[in-house]
Amino acid sequence: MVALLLILVLFGAFFFCEYLIYFPTILKCAWPKISHARGEEGIDGRSMDSTVRAMVLSDTHLLGAVGGHWFDKLRRPEIVFILGDIFDEGKWSSQKHWEDDVRRFHRMFRHSTDTELVVLVGNHDIGFHYEMDWFKLQRFEKVFNASSTRIVTKKGVNFLLVNSVALHGDGCPICQSVEKELIKLSRDLNCSLQSSQSGGGLTDSCEGSQLYPPTSPIMLQHYPLYRVSDAGCTGLDAAPPEERHLLFREKYDVLSKEASQRLLQWFKPRLILSGHTHSGCEVLHDNKYPEVSVPSFSWRNRNNPSFILASVSPGSYALSKCFLPEESTVIGVYCSAGACLLLLILAHCMWMKGLLQCLSLCLLGKHKSL
Repeated sequence: MVALLLILVLFGAFFFCEYLIYFPTILKCAWPKISHARGEEGIDGRSMDSTVRAMVLSDTHLLGAVGGHWFDKLRRPEIVFILGDIFDEGKWSSQKHWEDDVRRFHRMFRHSTDTELVVLVGNHDIGFHYEMDWFKLQRFEKVFNASSTRIVTKKGVNFLLVNSVALHGDGCPICQSVEKELIKLSRDLNCSLQSSQSGGGLTDSCEGSQLYPPTSPIMLQHYPLYRVSDAGCTGLDAAPPEERHLLFREKYDVLSKEASQRLLQWFKPRLILSGHTHSGCEVLHDNKYPEVSVPSFSWRNRNNPSFILASVSPGSYALSKCFLPEESTVIGVYCSAGACLLLLILAHCMWMKGLLQCLSLCLLGKHKSL
């Protein structure tokens, strides 16, 4: 009987913490609804009925050979973006450990063929600027079969992916390559807008450019654009109050002022999504460019990981935030289960001790009577 109770407590704690606890949290999440302005038109004058459902995660920090972490399955979107720092030890891992981490990543993020997984590069994947090299960058790009700086278009929505680790501005070979690609993408997007406005014609300066849907992009990157600190950030996933007034270091915590302004001038994004700080924040740059910093999706970095659900059309978007169960809750349940196990074992031992004493007294009494 005691053995059965022990098994039930162990199984109950495991089933609750590793499976059941996620359902109440996930069921609270819902795709946000977009409110279109009256008369709003999409590409080529068509009504914008198509909406992309995107899930946005950041800083998963899958531990490498030193340790491990896990993720639970989530409801399927059409596209999933992970804003860098996929791996925790990519910047120094050996080839063998890298391959092990990649296999673990693909196991954890299994997805159906109708869901697209798009991954951005972060400083823990290829190292900070002074640590990155072509080998690490190409190793990352080879695994995910895509350039670290590019445009992903879905249902008329342009998602601009930026390798922000390479925006140091010191003329390093990787920095030059990324900046050259960004200038080309900026030209392509501007020419696409001009072509739409002129009825399909291209100026001589736009000859040879690739055309995209004529809409302002959603810009995604690992590093946030320049801001002084998180002093103005609020919410459950904001940095702790004692950390919000700490000044950010340019080119380490956030992009430099110069790099930030160049990106805004080149692309004029309608929304910027970034990671890196592990905390949530909403910032409005130049009073017209909104940026949302997405918190870390790892219990290693915060007690309440979260992710963003985005509904995006060619001319509008809406965001909602979903929180996972707090790690302290999971630890508390396991500790409570452990305490129950100890109490059951102690109660069983005391019961057995009392039973043995009773038996010995009965046997002693019979012996005396003889």
